[in-house]
Amino acid sequence: MCSNYALPFGIALSIIIAAGPAGADPTDQKTPLVHLENQNQAERDPSASDEPAGTLVMPQALALALTQNPELAAFSWETRAREAAALQASFFPNPTFGANAANFGNRSIQGFDGDVVTLELSQLIELGGKRAARTEAAALTKELADWDYESKRIDVLTQVSQAFIEVLAAQQRLSLTQQIQELANQMLVMTSARVQAGKVSPVEETKAKTARASVQIELMRAQRELEAARKRLAASWGSAAPRFEAVAGDLNAIRPPPSLESLLQRLANNPDLARWATEITQRQALITVEKSKAIPDVTATLGASKYLMPNDYALVVGFSIPLPAFNRNQGGILEAEHLLTKAEEDRRSAEVRIATALNTAYQRLSAAHAEVSALRQEVLPGAQSAYAAAREGYRLGKFGFLDVLDAQRTLFGAKTQYLLAQADYHKAVAEVERLIGGGLDDGALASLKQEASQ
Repeated sequence: MCSNYALPFGIALSIIIAAGPAGADPTDQKTPLVHLENQNQAERDPSASDEPAGTLVMPQALALALTQNPELAAFSWETRAREAAALQASFFPNPTFGANAANFGNRSIQGFDGDVVTLELSQLIELGGKRAARTEAAALTKELADWDYESKRIDVLTQVSQAFIEVLAAQQRLSLTQQIQELANQMLVMTSARVQAGKVSPVEETKAKTARASVQIELMRAQRELEAARKRLAASWGSAAPRFEAVAGDLNAIRPPPSLESLLQRLANNPDLARWATEITQRQALITVEKSKAIPDVTATLGASKYLMPNDYALVVGFSIPLPAFNRNQGGILEAEHLLTKAEEDRRSAEVRIATALNTAYQRLSAAHAEVSALRQEVLPGAQSAYAAAREGYRLGKFGFLDVLDAQRTLFGAKTQYLLAQADYHKAVAEVERLIGGGLDDGALASLKQEASQ
């Protein structure tokens, strides 16, 4: 009996396979996933980009963050998931196998109306372009994931650039504090000699020791700030304990920023804005998907029946189609249209928000550039000259120790302010470049990266 049942099922299966849709072979769709798995395995290999143990330059820090940043890796998986969803959306519905038996156990029915076993296959035939619309919408969703990955990538690069600048500024602040400590030691030696010579009161030596102790406190603070900055930089590539000893760069690479108008014209390169073109297209594709759902699909059935009493076969052919009497997906279409309108409003809101952020960042950049210029041209030369004069006058007995200490504090404060202004300038450059999606015309940050790599 089993061989009798296998024959009608074989006939039905052969017909369904022969009439099946072309291009539905899933083996043709596996290549992208295999490629992604190989690529993912390569990216998880930590030996590809290890953190250097010596001096770190900006390009190395950026490369480490791109390959090992945990947040960026998470976005990469989201992109792969969207690509897999796009692949799944392109598949045809599976056929359905069914079997039923009739009149078993009824001995009173004989002949043609006797026992019968039916084996059949059913195939859902999508109408209205559902598969094409679904595939296009999924592909656009994957493009949106690509845009989100690009935005996160630029965010990470900006954060690494700013963290690198903070480490570089912290190094120079520590070096500056060490220079001030050396000056404090020299002043203590000079004051002690004058006290022993009876030229000044021992109180002056006490003041010199107090000033040196204060500088030592500043030195310890600078060391802690440098260590914290190093750990923040190393955290950008997922390292809790930085291996690099120092970073190399030139904070003096400062140039006048371009005009705000020229930067506003480049906002279209910002990935947070550029993604909205794909977002609008994707929402339109979703409307097409919802409209295709209003068209009913056809289910075709093909099979064979085995009549036991006459020992004969018969083919069975049929179809079914739902009648769209009540549900024509009116709500789904209206929802998709409203979401398209919402996306258009969100795009306008993003344009205003990013333009405002650029204006704010540009004001910080301009202010930092003006501060650097003023400190370099006016404040630093005057503070350096005043300290040199006060120290020479103290050595000759013309000024008191407090005059020297005040001049030293003024010089130290001016140099510290100049260093912070330089760091603020470069961090503002990184922020502006993030908002315009590229480097400044003058390439201030690019100059810092290039000089650091030499």
